[in-house]
Amino acid sequence: MTQTSENVTWLTQEAYNKLKDELAYLTGPARTEIAAKIAAAREEGDLRENGGYHAAKEEQGKQELRVRQLTQLLENAQVGEAPASADGAVAPGMVVTIAFDGDEDDTTTFLLASREYASADIETYSPQSPLGAGVIGHKVGEDAEYELPNGKKASVRILKAEPYSG
Repeated sequence: MTQTSENVTWLTQEAYNKLKDELAYLTGPARTEIAAKIAAAREEGDLRENGGYHAAKEEQGKQELRVRQLTQLLENAQVGEAPASADGAVAPGMVVTIAFDGDEDDTTTFLLASREYASADIETYSPQSPLGAGVIGHKVGEDAEYELPNGKKASVRILKAEPYSG
């Protein structure tokens, strides 16, 4: 299977290891713990009015959702630094500064990456988000459009794009 930049998630080795450890815990000890909670609650009798049973089943559902999310994320992960864009175009793994509607007084800077790659010191937008998808492939000085939640289009100018140094 060929991976495109849209489905690749760039992760540092540290982030990859952390997510891999979380997945191992959720598919091992955490599954055993939740199964024990469900079994104990089932022993209490009538399941229709058993709050402990329903809470444990809900917890199990949330846990299994996270397992599926982590599995998909790790399958599409590239570990290491995102490659520098050879042609100067915005790509995942870059810090991008944009001006809204071309107004250089109304700017924002963000990391274009998965939330798992996010840093506490910089806002992060996913490449699949409307803004992220709208700026990918555009070069510094170019205008890009993206769709707002209300269906209207917004315009931004790319002021700066450089590889994230973490």
